[in-house]
Amino acid sequence: MDDTALPLTQDMVVVLAIAAFTMVMFLFERIRADVVALVVLVLLGLTGLVDPESLFNGFAGNAVISVMGTMILGAGLDRTGAVNRLAAWLLRRAHGDEKRLMLLTTMAAGINSPLMQNPSVMALYMPVAARLSSRTGLPLSKFLMPIAAAIVMGGGLTMVGNSPLILLNDLLVAANANLPSGAATLQPLKMFAPMPIGLALLAASIAYFHYYGSRKLPDAEGKGATPGRTQSYFADAYGINGDVYELTVAPDSALAGLTVGEAEKLLGAPLLLALKNGEESRLAPPADSRIAVGSVLGVMGSEQQVSDFAQRKGLKVSSRLDDFADTFNPARSGISEAVVPAISRYIGRTAGELQLRRRYGVSLLAINRDKEVIRDDVRDVPLRSGDMLVLHSLWSDLPQLTAQRDLVVVTDYPKAKTRPHKLKAALVIFAITMLLALSSRLPVPIAMMTGVAGMLIAGVIDIDEAYAAISWKTVFLMACLIPLGWAMDSSGAAAWLAGHTIALLPEWLPAWVLQIFIALGTTAFSIAIGNVGATIVVVPLAINLALAVGGNPTAFALTVALAASNNFLTPSNAIIPMITGPAGYTPRDLWRVGGPLTLIYTAVTVLMINLLF
Repeated sequence: MDDTALPLTQDMVVVLAIAAFTMVMFLFERIRADVVALVVLVLLGLTGLVDPESLFNGFAGNAVISVMGTMILGAGLDRTGAVNRLAAWLLRRAHGDEKRLMLLTTMAAGINSPLMQNPSVMALYMPVAARLSSRTGLPLSKFLMPIAAAIVMGGGLTMVGNSPLILLNDLLVAANANLPSGAATLQPLKMFAPMPIGLALLAASIAYFHYYGSRKLPDAEGKGATPGRTQSYFADAYGINGDVYELTVAPDSALAGLTVGEAEKLLGAPLLLALKNGEESRLAPPADSRIAVGSVLGVMGSEQQVSDFAQRKGLKVSSRLDDFADTFNPARSGISEAVVPAISRYIGRTAGELQLRRRYGVSLLAINRDKEVIRDDVRDVPLRSGDMLVLHSLWSDLPQLTAQRDLVVVTDYPKAKTRPHKLKAALVIFAITMLLALSSRLPVPIAMMTGVAGMLIAGVIDIDEAYAAISWKTVFLMACLIPLGWAMDSSGAAAWLAGHTIALLPEWLPAWVLQIFIALGTTAFSIAIGNVGATIVVVPLAINLALAVGGNPTAFALTVALAASNNFLTPSNAIIPMITGPAGYTPRDLWRVGGPLTLIYTAVTVLMINLLF
């Protein structure tokens, strides 16, 4: 078939226009990605490019169900405390050797990566890295980038390791409806089909940081905090120092009748962490809580600051903690750090709007943004992706705050509601799930959901925790964009683009060189529009390019799916904003370390795919 002879139809123009609109909207981020995806879905329906009866099939597609299953299974393993045990094991096995510790940690992260979505794995390993940093004295900047790279590389070990690979089989099956006459039917890839590629990528990542990359990472002091070193760390990093005091409001106090929010804005005010009115005491009181005569305030600051403030405002300083002794026990509460990930619903909203105190019992003390520490009027600062929030709370309140993955706590804190006694059950269920997926007797989504049902029945995780484990933004984004890939293929737009691309290339160009261009192009697309969008747009084009040059369509499509995750440079990869703040990485650091890694990823991917296919 001569694709260059294909006429440019009206349907092709409309599909290409919608695809271009999607890329522009994702690139400039004026509207949330999931809202853009919904608009795209509606446009495909209104223009008739996708049959109305099939338009919403993406929500019940195998890819979406598999993503949900991996999220819940990963949360089940987290509830057993498996990762905390892993951190202790890593420390024991390293025997104090820095290089051995780094090797073991990155290997473990890479092997865990295909078990759940990349941001979820990174969220689990950040406290592990913080603990390793505090125990060894190595800066956190030396841990996080190698771990993040291992997680991305290790995602290629299975077909459920990341969203592009999960999408791939659905896109291959959908492409069969539009293959030219005589072309072989494309078969879905088996669960562990990409494992040799994933192992080669993981080995390349570990070798890169062992011999070269670690020397290019900044030597900034580690940003992760553990309860044992909270006081000195936060004093150095944020100027949050001093001790906790109790202040009683006297009848002639200037604070009587004020709200907590108003008192915090007074000149020289210490950090106001707790309030007791009558018999009711509360940590992180809401800003509109009223301070009355006889109220007791729990504040943090230097002795001089607290004494001066108390003298000016008519407050009595207690010589010891009476009302808040239990509340401020380091075993119960303390200061922690949390990162705002790229998928967070909190982006663009202020702490005041989110009502962190009222809803979660958490006080926001400061924001670390691009190495600038914001402490003034911190409740009125709109949050951005990658912001590091400094919080004070009960340790038991943090899991509720992070349940929806809108914040990722970096600090290694005492965790509640773990079920270590369910560890063996969780591991057995997970192993059975993987065996079912490997057997090929069951489709992967059924195998995943069998594991989910097993964990629910065994009590490893409850149904509310399962719902909370799902990133509905990711699910919605994927389900709404899948029909765009169908439209690219069925309208002939992908074939038209492929034909004109081939016409511009020399006839002698080997297929593997074309694969390199496809891989690099997909990487560029993923930097601009994310890995899901890049996969959906480029896979139909890659399949048609393969058919035009006599290559293997499955190999070309797999190249796209793997290259879509090849982004260590920008926040469009969801795990990059999670590590830049805690590690203190600058954009220059990311490009200096991630640039060579991107080229290595591309070379290993194309080489291994050509050896296997």
